[in-house]
Amino acid sequence: MNEIMKEFQQGLIEVEMEAENLLLARHQLVENDRVRQGNREALTALRRRAQTTKTSVPLPFESIMRDVESRPLVKEICASCGDHDSKEKTWLMFPGTDLFASIPFHAAHTILEKDQTHIDYESKKLQSYVKEKSFSISEKGVLADKISPGVLRALVTLTDKPK
Repeated sequence: MNEIMKEFQQGLIEVEMEAENLLLARHQLVENDRVRQGNREALTALRRRAQTTKTSVPLPFESIMRDVESRPLVKEICASCGDHDSKEKTWLMFPGTDLFASIPFHAAHTILEKDQTHIDYESKKLQSYVKEKSFSISEKGVLADKISPGVLRALVTLTDKPK
């Protein structure tokens, strides 16, 4: 094979590797979305059980509480727990495992919220990676209109024969 064909073959290998990585990233993005949706449903169920919404519980007056040395003037209330007994046990399947455990209500929604934040971060990272790789592959695809289909077909069926 001459030098031009070797360079072209190497370019095809690079594009294929990038496309493979792009597909893996898209599959992981779909999996992250599935887990994120499961977390949303679990958090909604916990809030429904506590009869609260994200905005139904007022935030504590932290500035007033910092200045007071004795007991706080305002009782700190969790936005998810509300007036619900935060020590009441609830069943939770830990993220990424098949392990169920009975843990306090407050700990359950705290674990889910932290996991949700982590998954959101990972999903955004994957989305930017997918955009970058898609752009990179499309930029390399510009060569496709410079090469005739006959040459491309010949490269696909190309075999080295000993002299």
